[in-house]
Amino acid sequence: MTAAATAKKAAGPPPLGPKDLYLVLYNALCALGWSYVIALGVPTLVRSFVDNSAESSWIDALKDAGAGLYRSTPATAGWSDESSPSLATALAIVQSAAMLEVVHAAVGLVRSPVFVTTMQVGSRIVALHMVTSSPKAQSQWGAALMILSWALVEVPRYLFYLSAIITGDATKGTPYPLFWLRYSLFAVLYPSGISGELSVFINSSKCDTFLKLLGEGNENVMYWYAMSFPIIYAPGALPMILNMAGNRKRAFKKRFAKPPPPPRGLVWPVTEVKANGEEVRSSTPTAKDILAAAIGAVDPELAEKVRKERKWRFGYVKHLVNMVEAQCKSPEDALKVANAGLNKAYTTFQFVSKDGNTTTPFASAMSATNDTKFCTGYVKGELPAPKDRKLEIDYKGKNISGDELKAQVKKWVKYGTIEPSAGEAILKSSENPSWLDQGDRYFVLLGAGSAMGPFEVLMQLGANVVAIDLDRPGIWKRLVERARNSSGSITFPMTKEQKDCASDDEMYASSGCNLFTETPLVRDWLVDLYPGKPFTVGSYAYLNGALHVQVSLAMDAISRDLCERRTNTSLAYLCTPTDLHLIPKEAHDAALANYKEYSKRLFCMMMKLLGGKKFLRKNVRDPAEGTGGPFYYVNGISVAQGPNYAMAKRMQHWRAVVARSKGNVVSSNIAPSTSTASVVQNKTFAWAYEGMPYFRPYEIFAPETSKSVMIAILLHDLNNPTAVSNPKTKLANPNMLFSSGSFHGGVWRCAYEIDSIGESSVLLYFARTAAPYALALGGVGVAVGAKYFGIV
Repeated sequence: MTAAATAKKAAGPPPLGPKDLYLVLYNALCALGWSYVIALGVPTLVRSFVDNSAESSWIDALKDAGAGLYRSTPATAGWSDESSPSLATALAIVQSAAMLEVVHAAVGLVRSPVFVTTMQVGSRIVALHMVTSSPKAQSQWGAALMILSWALVEVPRYLFYLSAIITGDATKGTPYPLFWLRYSLFAVLYPSGISGELSVFINSSKCDTFLKLLGEGNENVMYWYAMSFPIIYAPGALPMILNMAGNRKRAFKKRFAKPPPPPRGLVWPVTEVKANGEEVRSSTPTAKDILAAAIGAVDPELAEKVRKERKWRFGYVKHLVNMVEAQCKSPEDALKVANAGLNKAYTTFQFVSKDGNTTTPFASAMSATNDTKFCTGYVKGELPAPKDRKLEIDYKGKNISGDELKAQVKKWVKYGTIEPSAGEAILKSSENPSWLDQGDRYFVLLGAGSAMGPFEVLMQLGANVVAIDLDRPGIWKRLVERARNSSGSITFPMTKEQKDCASDDEMYASSGCNLFTETPLVRDWLVDLYPGKPFTVGSYAYLNGALHVQVSLAMDAISRDLCERRTNTSLAYLCTPTDLHLIPKEAHDAALANYKEYSKRLFCMMMKLLGGKKFLRKNVRDPAEGTGGPFYYVNGISVAQGPNYAMAKRMQHWRAVVARSKGNVVSSNIAPSTSTASVVQNKTFAWAYEGMPYFRPYEIFAPETSKSVMIAILLHDLNNPTAVSNPKTKLANPNMLFSSGSFHGGVWRCAYEIDSIGESSVLLYFARTAAPYALALGGVGVAVGAKYFGIV
């Protein structure tokens, strides 16, 4: 139980506040409204079909029935009460009410992206306007297809939201039939609805009444207004359907996920106990406690603001900004914040024994004496050491080195994609091939198999790697086989002696460890391994959500103790560009210059007008004042990554400055935005990555390039005595460690904050993708228009 969150009992669903009551009312009324549309439309459709089928084929009868659906009334539906509103009236009211959903997203009542919600609701409103204003669009089967598709999607959708609010659990609290309908109907009703909307657009473009809405002589304007939407729909329909398919997959996976295993090893503390005795370990109160303790070391008022923050999921960024500014006051304050934050984490997080009977603070678990020990596995590569070592960077499918690498680095620096200090570090590593020979050093990789880890590059260099990763045979088969096919070596923990393994498969099955449940044992094994040899400990493990904080703390405990118990231990981190960093004044000035240029572009002005403060926020802030300042900084945090991601990376920042202050070499450089599999599997991120290079000086890098350049900068930091990684190099503030050697990919020098260009980047991607379709459809439209108006 955290100090800020007293254990409490809760029976049943949480109580509904004013916001919830309003949303309950809104969703209930909308569900009723769309149900009314179905109640009028379906009986009218059936009665008309039955009447027409006697004289026509069933297809013609269905088309004729659909053509009259928009004009449904209580009388056509066979109701005894004919005074109720018509379908057209109900449709106009209930669909117009959806515009409130844009407001809900904008003011934070619901967690929906404003831009996407605006686009979805806006397209519906346009279709509603056309079907309302065009008799020709009303009286064709496509109008019925559109209206019924809308209604059949919306009734279960609003009921799903209603159930989610009342039960407090959208994933498992909603009835399964409703859950299934919410995430399955789109497969049929989205294509049918889009088809119906397209028929409304096209028929409106042929309707004299609609074309003359702006008066005589303005028919062309209305024609192209109607025909522009089929052009827009062409590239956008399929991605929207695929996105819903992805949402369905994730929702079902979450609903039917196996219950989590009982807490073991390093865990978040208990923050709530339910009436049934179930313990809840929420990350929010604990993360707030840790950040408040960190800031409170220098500014109690700011700490209190952290504790009082009610919208932590979206409100955490300003508190991190306050923390960074507070650290700029003096070098002493920077270290006080870092030490206080780490100490609070160690005393707050818990460690549960393997049998589940003992729970202690994590700090106590790391101080205890352990009888269990790991054995050591070792495999030496079978290839000879390279005679002529040279630095090669894998860039766009080609290994570049020498003069070609030098020219490319200069291009990156000139464009602003990387900082000059990063370019200098890469070139120095290229000019000093002896730095590539690290035969006497051991690289301890915590998370050796991670996507952004340097294992592959180190094997190419013939380095000695101490690999820490999960106890899964598949991982060790891959790592060991790669090591064998190199001139390097791999050392790894085992649960039995390597000589007792009868086969490689048995060795793989006995290899690895768990950083959560065996943190003290991993630390003990590493402390005793290769006495006197220099260790460079890299923290590369990554997990999603709250697990990322846990694994970061586990890696921190190992790094801390190795620094204290082994001489000549250095640390290595890969910082994310999506964080808060102190930056050189030159980067600040470049961002300002880019802002002055981009803010005059028509596209940027339109997006700024559309999104207000959420789109295209200026990437320039006033510097923070303090001893040795002023200090310029960039806010690269992406709110979508969440507060847990920010906390995990902040712990690494704290350890980096603390370890450096105690005399350890610390290489902690910013890696670029990288198209790793874990990132691009999210289609929105993948689309945004494709559009981001519009904003100079962005470039998105492949994992191979990112790993190559970051190992080059790491080798520079380990070998150049004047590098900022060396504690003998004086810094005005400890956090300036992160200002040097940044291969940020454009984040620091872009005109706009990275968290504000996502929607624009996605739009740019689709605009580029749609360009061939738009040209083709535009040509067809011109031809149709010319024929329609008698030009040809």
